[in-house]
Amino acid sequence: MHAAGSPGGKPLAALADAGHLAIAMNLLVSMRYLVALDEHKHFARAAQACFVTQPALSNALRALEEEFGSPIVRRGRTFVGFTPEGERLLESARRMLREEQLLKQDLKSVGGRIQGRLGIGVVPSAEPVAARFAAMLQARHLGITPVVRSMSSQEIESGLEDLTLDMGLGFIERVRPGALQTLPQYVEHYFLVRRVDASVDVAASPEGLCFGPPMDWREAAALPLCLMSPEMYNRHILDGAFGQAGLRVRPVMETNSVLSLALAAVGGSVSSIMPGALVGAVRTYRELEARPLVGPVVRTPIGFMVQNPARNTQDRRSRPLEAALALAQDPEWLSHAAAHSGALQS
Repeated sequence: MHAAGSPGGKPLAALADAGHLAIAMNLLVSMRYLVALDEHKHFARAAQACFVTQPALSNALRALEEEFGSPIVRRGRTFVGFTPEGERLLESARRMLREEQLLKQDLKSVGGRIQGRLGIGVVPSAEPVAARFAAMLQARHLGITPVVRSMSSQEIESGLEDLTLDMGLGFIERVRPGALQTLPQYVEHYFLVRRVDASVDVAASPEGLCFGPPMDWREAAALPLCLMSPEMYNRHILDGAFGQAGLRVRPVMETNSVLSLALAAVGGSVSSIMPGALVGAVRTYRELEARPLVGPVVRTPIGFMVQNPARNTQDRRSRPLEAALALAQDPEWLSHAAAHSGALQS
């Protein structure tokens, strides 16, 4: 016989606790939908990213508006943006979801084994180094799953600010003082990369790409060039170097893809200007030569960026991030990074 007032024989307190848990879980789900909508700026794409139908996502967001008694989303025929109240809720949503992620990582990290995902944003020109870093981190901590994403500098900085990234690898010279904590990793050099002259016997370079004598930027400017596209910070650096030499170049090809930048040189019709990290990634191509660019000499510091704990005292760092920061300062890793970037020949 069931106890009075307790359907199914379950105590009322237990039913109440279950109800509160369901509400809390539904709130987390709705917050996840809200963050997805901010990321995709489109109802259908946000729903697809959350593996739900668009009506289900829209209904959950309307339920949030009813719960908090304020409009959250500005709607037109499509997604327009968030109201001021929606922006405040979005910030809280990010923090709630991050706390959920940290709690799950802590609970899974038993016996000293660190568990969890680590989001790393990287500028395209540093992708080879980021891949090496992620592989070394995963080898040392088998429970960590690095997620490496190629992004622009602005996207990385925004991702760190809104907690969608744990760390970034990129141009630390553009970071405002105090805005982010930076960990210098290596200093980048720049090369003109092209196919070796047909008169050169490539068999004479069995170890791969050969390094030629230095070339000045003026000589490079006279060649048909493939450069990164104008929105990339790497292009800003190159345009500055040409500007110091009193030049303004018009490349015959532009790309935001490091693979295209490298393969354009392999194709033989154009020359590419590449940082040492990318040159290191194509060193097995015997048909290529790399010539250090001088006059002016350009050096760019590359480093990891994370949220500055002094500015965000409420945010604690995840155990995977702490492990990554430790590796980023490990002399063995720093030596490895230097060997596959910068001057390369030293």
